[in-house]
Amino acid sequence: MESNDSSPILLFDDVCNLCNDFVKQIITRDQKGLVRYASLQSKAGQELLSKMGLVDFSMDTVVLIEGKKMYTKSDVALRIFRYLGGKWSYLYYLSIIPKFIRDSIYDLIARNRYRWFGKREACMLPRPEWEDRFL
Repeated sequence: MESNDSSPILLFDDVCNLCNDFVKQIITRDQKGLVRYASLQSKAGQELLSKMGLVDFSMDTVVLIEGKKMYTKSDVALRIFRYLGGKWSYLYYLSIIPKFIRDSIYDLIARNRYRWFGKREACMLPRPEWEDRFL
């Protein structure tokens, strides 16, 4: 699937259980299908990272690409809340918490995500009704 520049693309660690659950929660709440997805480990994900100038990228963060802009760590979740609309969009106001505090919490969770939430042996296969949202 080709992505158009107006579709935000979320890149995630596809073997991380926490990351997969995060993506599933977004997909089920993104009724308009605004967000597209790609695994950080996939060819499409690696091409997008390269296009954004990221080589030797660490898998310790989700990445959100919006046109020519890129967001990582806690900024990703906050921006995603805006796409979900409704009551979820109010969570964007958590951005008033200083970034260094939000990202410190994010980093703690990222460092321990496999230990706390587990790791998959293989990448997630999207449900048939979600396939058009994956690159």
